[in-house]
Amino acid sequence: MRLSSGLLVASVAAGLLSVAAALLAMPAASLQFGLAMLLALLGYVLASRGVRRVRWAVAAGIGLLAVVATMRLLWYQEQVDEAGWLTHGQGVTKTALLARWREMIDRERLAALGLALGVLCLAAGVLALPSRGRRRGVATTLLALLLFAWFGLSFAREIGRHPLLDLLGTVWPALLAALVTMGALALSGWRADRRWLLPVGLVLLALGAARAYSDLAVAWSGWWVMARPADGAFLEAGVAVSTSTEGFPQVSWAIEAAIALAGAGLVAVGALHSSREADAA
Repeated sequence: MRLSSGLLVASVAAGLLSVAAALLAMPAASLQFGLAMLLALLGYVLASRGVRRVRWAVAAGIGLLAVVATMRLLWYQEQVDEAGWLTHGQGVTKTALLARWREMIDRERLAALGLALGVLCLAAGVLALPSRGRRRGVATTLLALLLFAWFGLSFAREIGRHPLLDLLGTVWPALLAALVTMGALALSGWRADRRWLLPVGLVLLALGAARAYSDLAVAWSGWWVMARPADGAFLEAGVAVSTSTEGFPQVSWAIEAAIALAGAGLVAVGALHSSREADAA
């Protein structure tokens, strides 16, 4: 077995273990296996053949996604400790809670920025692929437009509820990631190989970026409502954050993990296959 093939098998195995850990409510293990999957995928990209500018752009994108996974793994234990402090702490003040809430939002913004940079690198790899002039590119363009319309409607709902500039100042990294992924999806059909791995991966990445935007917007919305001086009523007693989910399958976590990891893997493999086909043509 060649090195690249072994790394691809290891990446798939680690990805499946990450999804299984998420399904069994083991977030730490899920994050660890997810990071291992991205690192193995990065090794696969670097060890594979293909157009050099495509390979290095994809490797940079996967590497940035691995950095984001590392940050989330390092933050996880601290977030658990913070949740325990909120659950068992006495006399939790509004100011202290809002400060910690804002800190978590800033971390999510940083993770979204890493996602946006990673997606930009992957999009650069897509653009480096030669255009094949295939009619099926129209299908991916239409699909990207449909995703954009759905995403635009979701974004429009938030505009009337909160100040637009404040909202954009918080969510712009995730918004950028979603828009870039949809743009890359629109172009992928013209450049993809016959397996369609690249467009399918970009659809999954677009859904993951849209979910990241939604989570960030919801977190900021809750913080903004609590932080407004006019909202003086705040229940300082009885603030509780549930952290005990043992014994309950976390299907939504597993789906999110599967979408994120499968999207990255399919884009990387699809881009390399497309570049090799272009070399052989």
